[in-house]
Amino acid sequence: MTTTTSPARAAGPRSAGPAPGGASARARAKRRQRAIALLFALPALLLLGALVLYPVLFSVGRSLFDADGSRFIGAGNYVEVFRDPVTLKAIRNSTIWIVVAPTLLTGLGLILAVLVEKVRWATAFKLLLFLPMAVSFLAAGIIFRLAYEEDPDRGVLNAAVVGVHDAFKDSSTYPAARARDGEGLAKGPDGSYTTSSVPPGGTALLGLVGVPPKDIPAEAEPALPAASRQAADTELRGVVYLDFTPGGEGERGKVDKAEKGLPGMAVEAMRDGKSVGRTTTAADGSFSFRDLGAGSYTVRLPAENFAAPFEGVSWLGPTLVTPAIIGAYLWIWTGFAMVLIGAGLSSLPRDTLEAARMDGANEWQVFRKITVPLLAPILTVVFVTLVINVMKVFDLVYIIAPGPVQEDATVLATQMWLVSFGGGNNQGLGSALGVLLLVLVIPAMVFNVRRFRRSQS
Repeated sequence: MTTTTSPARAAGPRSAGPAPGGASARARAKRRQRAIALLFALPALLLLGALVLYPVLFSVGRSLFDADGSRFIGAGNYVEVFRDPVTLKAIRNSTIWIVVAPTLLTGLGLILAVLVEKVRWATAFKLLLFLPMAVSFLAAGIIFRLAYEEDPDRGVLNAAVVGVHDAFKDSSTYPAARARDGEGLAKGPDGSYTTSSVPPGGTALLGLVGVPPKDIPAEAEPALPAASRQAADTELRGVVYLDFTPGGEGERGKVDKAEKGLPGMAVEAMRDGKSVGRTTTAADGSFSFRDLGAGSYTVRLPAENFAAPFEGVSWLGPTLVTPAIIGAYLWIWTGFAMVLIGAGLSSLPRDTLEAARMDGANEWQVFRKITVPLLAPILTVVFVTLVINVMKVFDLVYIIAPGPVQEDATVLATQMWLVSFGGGNNQGLGSALGVLLLVLVIPAMVFNVRRFRRSQS
């Protein structure tokens, strides 16, 4: 009987195992590839170690020594961080930045990204909002330092605020006017001026000084004719005038020919401390209260006549300096948030949005219940990225905040620099602040990296 052997079974013994030396060859190839990869990565690793790892380790070690580095004090600098009131203020301001700035930026970026989709010139609008990213923080700080100037003639924001204020509320006509001491006008605690007693039928002369020629209205007329007119028995007359004659001539307390009245001045007739009449001076400075009963009256110039003009808002004062700097930060980074969220928005499945609209959902419901949940991953990445960036903010705070309010605006980064090099000369405490800042940034960085890897898998 003939036995037939199949080709597969006959070839079996020859292919039972790997070729001699195959495993070791593959291992050598892998080691060679790793060595080549390490060789190419070595310059980057050396640079990373020199610029990142070494400064971190040095700062950790330096934070354990005193100001000049001659004495080991352990955790003393870290204890001082939470004792120093200025450093605590920096921690408080950094907390405000972390809570407010990323939240506002993410919200603004989301709203603008959704709205830009419905704009015809969407690309141009995105470019316009993204342009501030091309401006350095130094230049942006200088721009906003000028914009926040309190003088309305220099600061554009206060110029706008003053313009709106003056459109709804009249400013004082004579803010610099005042009465001479001992000339019959008594100044009240509120800034008003009051005459002595004047009976009906009498005339009150209210002479003021300190009014610049530019503040005298063009319609002002000589006050002498008004001062010369007699009053009726039941009338109290008077004139408010500029008690100054060009060239130094004229008599104090008396209306001279060259002296003009002050029109538009509010005047009140007072009796027993209460106002019984109010009027406004005419072009020649004259005023009149008629049909007054018997008794004694005083004439009062209210403080509103001398109120200083509204000069705007103190943007860089202790109260508003941090919100003002955050506003500058929003101007720079809003375009970044909008572009990133807009990229995520463009990748959303349109059929899901259209299905929701066909089911009767309005635009607000689509936005709140579909768009935002689908954009949650990209919103989280944008928010965390901005948190990391905010923790390191330095340029804007240092440049925009004036010297007197630097402590009120300081954050951890600026405080670290001020303590180390800006006059404090305490590198130990500055290193402790740097380590604290690193510890605060690391969790956000780790979260962002893990989120990014998860999205790529």
